[in-house]
Amino acid sequence: MEPIKPDVKVLTDIVTTKMPFGKYKGTLISDLPVYYLEWLKNKGLPAGKLGMMLSTTYEIKVNGLTRILDLIKAAMRNNVSTPSSTIPKIKF
Repeated sequence: MEPIKPDVKVLTDIVTTKMPFGKYKGTLISDLPVYYLEWLKNKGLPAGKLGMMLSTTYEIKVNGLTRILDLIKAAMRNNVSTPSSTIPKIKF
């Protein structure tokens, strides 16, 4: 069985895309609080890429994996470019 590889593009989009509407308009999707993501999920996430990013962020946060997002943010701040074919090794 092959290990699951995260989609770096999706994770990069989560830490760079701002919420386009609502109470947290202008906030990075990765910075949305869990209670708001939960509320959106219960109301019905929007279709398409935005809904997928919100759902992914929700799953990352409720499963205690926010460190992944923190590491990607740090890599982006340090201008580390990661080709989508290479997944950075993350140590916890």
